[in-house]
Order: sequence, then structure tokens, then C-alpha cells
Amino acid sequence: MSNNDILLSETVPQDLINKVDQIAARLEKPRNQIIREALADWLAQEDHRFQLTKEALDDVDAGRVVDHQAIEAWAASLETDSPLLPSHK
Repeated sequence: MSNNDILLSETVPQDLINKVDQIAARLEKPRNQIIREALADWLAQEDHRFQLTKEALDDVDAGRVVDHQAIEAWAASLETDSPLLPSHK
């Protein structure tokens, strides 16, 4: 542990610990490293998901949307010999 690390204690269901231990054994890494990496990956994924949501809402606010009926027509056309391209507003 470095000076910037904080000891975190949390109760975790046994089935999750078993999965962590299986992965740790398979990767030949200690349990705490698997948990640290999993937490870091999850936080990065959540940050990315938040950014994508923010960008999508910005698109809606700016009127960059596709009409629902146009999407339905596009989806139906995928089963034909000449699929449509979705139109953008």
C-alpha cells in the first residue's frame, strides 16, 4: 500500500468471492489485484457510459435525432432486397 492508498472494507457475497478466486487462480494474480483491476475497469466503463449519455442528450437538445417512423421503416426494409438508409433530421 502506498501513502495515497486507502484500505476499503466491504462485505461481498460468497459467490462473487468464489468467482474472483477462480479468476485470480487462472491468471495467477492475488485476489486484491483482481478486485482493484475490476473496480478500475468498472469505473472507467461508467465514466464512458456517462459521456456517451451526455453526448446523446446534447444531440437531442441540438435536434440531431432520427424520426421513430423512419427507423421502423428502415428496420422493416432490412428484410428486403433493397434496405433503406435511415434519414436524419
